[in-house]
Amino acid sequence: MNEKKTKSFSPKPGKPARKAAPFPTRDQVAEFLRANPGSPKREIVRAFHITGDQRIELKILLKQLERDGLYENRPSRKVALPSVGVIDVTSLNVDGEALAVPFGWSMDDQPPRIIISREAASKIGTPGVGDRLLSRLERSGNVYFAFPIRKLDAKTSTMVGVFEKTPNGGFIKSISKRDREEYKVARADVGDAKSGELVKAEVIPSRSSGATRVKIIERLGVFGEPRSFSLAAIAAAEIPVEFPPEAVAIAEAAKPVDLGDRTDLRAIPLITIDGADARDFDDAVFAEPDTDKANPGGWHLLVAIADVAHYVLPGSALDKAAYERGNSVYFPDRVVPMLPEALSNDLCSLRPDGDRACMAVHIWIDKDGKKLSHRFVRGLMRSKARTTYEQVQRARDGFPDDTTAPLVESAIAPLYGAFEALLKARTARGTLDLDIPERQVKVDNETGAVLEISKRARLDSHKLIEEFMIAANVCAAESLETSKQPCMYRVHDQPSPDKLVALREFLGTLDLNLAKGQVLEPVHFMRVLDKAAETPFSQMVSEVVLRSQAQAVYSPDNLGHFGLALQRYAHFTSPIRRYADLLVHRALIKGLKLPGDGALEDGATAESFVEIATQITGTERRAAAAEREVIDRYVASYLAAQVGTSFAGRISGVTRFGLFVQLRETGADGLIPIRTLSPQDYYHHDEVGHCLVGDKTGAVYRLGDDLEVKLEDVDLITGGIVLSVELPEGGPKKLAGGLVKARSHKRIALPARGGRKGRRG
Repeated sequence: MNEKKTKSFSPKPGKPARKAAPFPTRDQVAEFLRANPGSPKREIVRAFHITGDQRIELKILLKQLERDGLYENRPSRKVALPSVGVIDVTSLNVDGEALAVPFGWSMDDQPPRIIISREAASKIGTPGVGDRLLSRLERSGNVYFAFPIRKLDAKTSTMVGVFEKTPNGGFIKSISKRDREEYKVARADVGDAKSGELVKAEVIPSRSSGATRVKIIERLGVFGEPRSFSLAAIAAAEIPVEFPPEAVAIAEAAKPVDLGDRTDLRAIPLITIDGADARDFDDAVFAEPDTDKANPGGWHLLVAIADVAHYVLPGSALDKAAYERGNSVYFPDRVVPMLPEALSNDLCSLRPDGDRACMAVHIWIDKDGKKLSHRFVRGLMRSKARTTYEQVQRARDGFPDDTTAPLVESAIAPLYGAFEALLKARTARGTLDLDIPERQVKVDNETGAVLEISKRARLDSHKLIEEFMIAANVCAAESLETSKQPCMYRVHDQPSPDKLVALREFLGTLDLNLAKGQVLEPVHFMRVLDKAAETPFSQMVSEVVLRSQAQAVYSPDNLGHFGLALQRYAHFTSPIRRYADLLVHRALIKGLKLPGDGALEDGATAESFVEIATQITGTERRAAAAEREVIDRYVASYLAAQVGTSFAGRISGVTRFGLFVQLRETGADGLIPIRTLSPQDYYHHDEVGHCLVGDKTGAVYRLGDDLEVKLEDVDLITGGIVLSVELPEGGPKKLAGGLVKARSHKRIALPARGGRKGRRG
C-alpha cells in the first residue's frame, strides 16, 4: 500500500516554514494525533516545525498527552487482525474519514483503530455510521487501514442509554463504559420519552462528522431502580426475551414420558445438588462401590441429565428459539431462559415430585479415579431429593438436616468416596487450577434492592459436582468419536505464542521460569504458581497467568481442553441452559441408536456444526458480558451511599491511564485515574512489570499490591466506580531499598526473591 501521509498542522499554512514557528497549543497537537494516529515524535516535530528549546516544551506536552491517553510513546501491544475481515463503521473523524471496529469485537481490550481508505471506499459508495463492510486490512504501525470490498447487510445499529430532554430534543448517555459519546436526539425523534428514562435508540446513518444522531424506538422504564439494571443489559445486548407463540405452544403441549423402551432408573437413589436459588435442575448423581472383584476400591457412578432432546426436536420452532438464545442468562433478579418455563422449570427439571425422562451415563472408575468403562442409556428416573451445596456439605461434615439425614449413608457418603478417587485422577493429569472468587449479589425479590454482596463460597460439594460432570462430558466426547458422529467439542487451546512471550518476560523479572523448548502442559504453569506461593508476588503471578490463557470456545474440531488436561471434551450435562449440550444429546441418540425420537438429523456433519459453533460461542460471550455489567451496576448501586468511605483493596489491573483496584469486601472493581496519583509526579507504565512508577518520587504501584482507597464517585449508568489512593504513613512504596530495580528510564523490573516454599495459595 502507499505510505501513509500525515496531515501537516503548520501555524501558517501556505507560507514557508520558519525556523522558530509559534509553539503549538495542546489542542493543536491533540488534533494532529487524532488525525494521524500512531505518529512518532519525529513526525510531530516536522509537522509543527519544532526547533531548539521548543523540543523540551514538546516533550513536556507529550508527557501530559500520554498521561491523558491521547499519545503513546511506544508501540502498544498489537492485536493481529486477518488480512480480510468484516468491520462495522462506528464514527467519522474531524477530516470526515470513516472509523471502524472489527465485527463482533468481544475482547476485554480496546479494539484496534481502523481507518477506512476514502479512495477505496468511494468505489462502493461513501460509508456511513452503522454500515458493515467486508474489507481488506493492512496494518501501518498501531493502525489498520481498511480497503472495502463490498457492503454487507447489517442489522440496524442500536444503542441503549439514559435520555435527557432539552428544548431541541435531547441527548442519550450510553450505558456502556467504553462508549463515552453523547448521542443527539432531534425533537421529532424523541417520541414520548421523558428525562431519566432508560431508552433504546436506533442510530441514524450519517456521512457527516459531529454528534451521532439517534431515534428513540423503545422506552424501558425509569433508570436507577434496581430492576432496570438487568433490563438495560438485556436491551443493549439484544438478548431475546419473548418466545415465539409457536415455541410456547409446543412447550405447553408437552407431556411426561412413559417408561416404554427406556431403562428404568427410578429405584436408584439419584439426588440433585444445586444452588439454593436454582429453579432448573438438569443433573442428578449417584455413586456406589464397584462390586466387581477385579476392581478393588473402585466405584460405579451414574450421572443422569434431563432429556431435553425428547421435547426440543430438530428444526421445530422451539429448536429455532433455543438456537437463537444459545444459552440461558442469569441475573441477580431474573433469568432469561433458553427454553420456555413449561420445560425449563417443569418437565425438563429433575424435581423429586415425579418421573422424569433422562439421558444417563454409567461410569466405572478404579480407586485412583481412572475411567475403566462407561455406558449411555436413555432412561426414566425419579429424584430422591432436591438438595443444595450447603446442605450436602453440612451433612458431610456431620450436621445433616431433615432432608439430608436419610441420605448420609445411602447417597452422600458414596458420592464423596467417588469424588476423592476422581480428585486423584485430576491431580495425576495435572490440571490448571486457578481459584478465582466469584461475586454473588442477593436482592430482595419484591423490590429488587441489594441485600448483600459477597464472594460465592466454593465448597467440596461444588467440586464434587464439577468432577462428576467432567467425567460425564469426557464420556460423551469419546462415545461420539467412537460412533463416528459429529461432536460439538468444548475446546480450550494453549496460550498463544505472543502471550507466552509476554508471560515469560514478566516471570523473568521475578526470577521465575516457564519451561521452554517443550510442549507446554498445565502442570508447567502450576509449578510456577507453586514457586510463587507464599511470596509477596503470589496473587500477582496468579493474575498474570490467568490473563495469558486462551478463551474456551465451541468447535466441531477437537483441539483438546488445555486447562483440564483432557484430550477430548464436550458439554453434555446442561441441555436446559446450553444449546451445545442439546446437540451432543442428539448426536449420542443417533450414534448409539438409543430409543425414542430427537436424534441428530441425517444431514448433520462436522462442517454444518461450524456455523452453530460460531453462534453459540457468541451468545455465551454475550451472556457473560451482560451478566458482568449487571453485577457491576448492582455493586455501584450498593456503594452509592458510601461515597467518601475508605476501603481495603488490591490492584487488579495496571494501565497507562490508571489503576484498577478490586475492593476486598464486595469484589467491586474501581478505577484510580493516573492523574490523581500525584499531581506533582509523572508516572511511567511498565507493561512487562505490570507497574506504574513515579519519575520524581520513585513511587511504585504494582499488580497485586494491597491499597487503602477512598470511594470518590459512582456512575449508576455505566456501573463505573472512581477511587483515590489513601496513602499509608510514610507514603507509597519506593524504588529505593531493593524493592524494585530500574531496568531503564522507562521500565522497571522486580528483583529475585528467595524463600519460595509452600504450596500454591
